Amino acid sequence: MTIELTDEQELLKRSRRGDLEAFNAIVTAYQHRVYSLCLRMVGSTQAAEDATQEAFLAAFRSIERHRGGSVKSWLFRIASNACIDELRRRKRRPQVSLDQPAGGEDAEQPMDVPDSEPGPEKRLLQSELQQALQTELLRLPADQRLVVTLRDVEGLRYEEIALAINGSVGTVKSRISRGRARLREALRGRPELFGDLVRHTSETTADRIGE
Repeated sequence: MTIELTDEQELLKRSRRGDLEAFNAIVTAYQHRVYSLCLRMVGSTQAAEDATQEAFLAAFRSIERHRGGSVKSWLFRIASNACIDELRRRKRRPQVSLDQPAGGEDAEQPMDVPDSEPGPEKRLLQSELQQALQTELLRLPADQRLVVTLRDVEGLRYEEIALAINGSVGTVKSRISRGRARLREALRGRPELFGDLVRHTSETTADRIGE
């Protein structure tokens, strides 16, 4: 579901008046992207579901304070905070090995590779690429993982990311640069999977993995 900008603002106005149907329309439009961000940040389907639910509850509670700007950036900022809270809680609990596929066997594939009818061998390779890339993404510091995901997976502009993290464009670019550099170094250690990808340094990791 896609909401036009004018419709989005109308739904916000109605939501501020307590119209649950209007807010549910916003949830329907953005829930997949918010969940996708949370999954890439926390690496577990259950934790991602919890963070997504908490994000939308927080959004509803604070909707009266939203007075303009991108709803997408606003929701991503709230979701990012929910994910950071979850990651902090994890530091006080035993960690799941990053060598295991994120989220277990029921985890959603971390990257969507557009191909209408890939053959069995190509699907297997794509799955291995996706799992390996997600593993390396989860090894990044949370602040770098967030901006790399927002830029290279979600396709947000630098200005939108700055709003989402409540920071400056300069900070966004710096973190993206450091995150991509870490990913390139990590992927060079997996030449059997990423040899072609790391040779094309002028293109982003997410762009290449999506081809």
